[in-house]
Amino acid sequence: MANRLSEEEQDLHHMKSAAAEFYRLNRVPQELERALNQLFIHRPEDVHGYLADYFRKLCAAPRISRLRGKEVYDARGQLSIEAEVFCIVCNKEKSMSSAAVSSLSGPKEALLDQQRAADVRTAAQWINEPLSTMLKGTDPCQQSEVDHMLSNFFMVRYLEDKDIQNKEKEELGPPSEPEVVPSSPLPAPSKDKKSVDKGKKSATAEKHCPPAEPPEAVLPGSLAIGSVSLAVARTGAQIQGVPLYRYIAALKNTEDPTQLHIPVPLITLLSCGKASTGKLSLLEEVILIPRAGQRVKQIITKTLELQKEMMRIMNTSTKHGAVLCDSGVLAVSYERPEQPLDLITEACSNSALALGTEVQLALNCAAPELMDYTKGKYEIATGVLKTPDELVDMYQTLVSKYPAVVALIDPLRREDREQWEKLSNVIGDSCLLLSDITYKAKAPPLPGVRGHVLKHTQETTVSDLICITSEHKGSVVTMMMTTCSEPCSDDSLSDIAVGLGLDFVKLGGLSGAERMTKYNRLICIEEELSQQGILASKEKHPPPLFREGAVLNADAAHSFGCA
Repeated sequence: MANRLSEEEQDLHHMKSAAAEFYRLNRVPQELERALNQLFIHRPEDVHGYLADYFRKLCAAPRISRLRGKEVYDARGQLSIEAEVFCIVCNKEKSMSSAAVSSLSGPKEALLDQQRAADVRTAAQWINEPLSTMLKGTDPCQQSEVDHMLSNFFMVRYLEDKDIQNKEKEELGPPSEPEVVPSSPLPAPSKDKKSVDKGKKSATAEKHCPPAEPPEAVLPGSLAIGSVSLAVARTGAQIQGVPLYRYIAALKNTEDPTQLHIPVPLITLLSCGKASTGKLSLLEEVILIPRAGQRVKQIITKTLELQKEMMRIMNTSTKHGAVLCDSGVLAVSYERPEQPLDLITEACSNSALALGTEVQLALNCAAPELMDYTKGKYEIATGVLKTPDELVDMYQTLVSKYPAVVALIDPLRREDREQWEKLSNVIGDSCLLLSDITYKAKAPPLPGVRGHVLKHTQETTVSDLICITSEHKGSVVTMMMTTCSEPCSDDSLSDIAVGLGLDFVKLGGLSGAERMTKYNRLICIEEELSQQGILASKEKHPPPLFREGAVLNADAAHSFGCA
């Protein structure tokens, strides 16, 4: 019995010694003493809450434990992917944040349901298996490191897919020579020499249409990259206890900035592009540019009043009235580009809103969608075709007639570089030319372009966005919400635009939960910055927007991966 007790006492002694050594190595006595001293000094009402908060600050930094990819439905009821980040926090696994980004199969292309479902399944498989394994144990606050790993993973998959495609092409053999089809019909034979000469002139007058640049390949599953990157950024912001916009601003500027400004919201008023019911296809969006120096809520209130007046005019002057389309804007049925501008002119006049001084307009032309390659011309309206040079002339006439139009987005294809330069020469002093760099971030700059449009989609990481905007510093950069496959309740785009320090952000029309959530978030950020005394006011837009003397002509009353 004595020996047994002795053994028990020895075991207890060893256990006490081991415990003491464990506590010593982890500085438990010192921290307990310090915590108790602080507790006595502050004497809080919630004693245990104070102790819990004290020791929470001493916890090990959270590390990513796993990722989860979930199939969700976007704003249009189409399948999309959402990435969720889990971390070990206080020895327990905790869901930290989730995020989804817009999905596009390429510029302005829609996926078939089966193909979209396959892409989403691939993205879910990437997130749940290889990406989750790759990022396990990673510090979520190391955004650059995480994005570098994501981009490398994507590039490996991209090269593997490219090799497979090249092997398939080799197995099929060289393509057969296509039949040469003239871009325009030759003049019919005629005995009249004058008519023959006229036919020759018309045939030779047509310039050769440059072939389309190969579209950017969209790798199935690439949506996982952008979604995980954003989810990790939101996790890092949550861990550091700061809003996402301040977290991104610190990533871009390497430190927390002392002042931040709110990008001016560009609000889409009308849509009369290819999807509209009318013949006109040229104007994908007519966008309102408010004067700088106004609060977001004030801008929205004025725009809603203008929108109501536009609806009233349309309901009384057209057969079908006004209809709100999926993108939350008024869909109009027109035949000529002057008609929507006349409508806005009349509505502004009735609302005592000075067009050209209080508000200006931008036109998202989306011209690359309108090229008819069989004819080498842009079909700006049903049956109305224009060569690139003719389209430049039309823009010049339109901007001259409507001086309130101060920006054109994608007025031509990238391939028509000669016409970009010509357009810049004729309207560049009074109208800003912007091009979409979402898919061509590293392409040679277009002549005359002074602004760029950027969308957060597919494999674009947060670090990519920071890199792209830093490279284009000095030019007007606008963050645009895409009009399809937009997450319903994610307001991250507003935070991203503020954090990146962009000039403008386009969130769409003033309708629909997926858009108003983002506008409300922008208002909330503005109020936070104002309360903290770090809201920087931008009193002027970059030229040629709102230049002195740039007002509506009274005689023309009808009128933006480096990880």
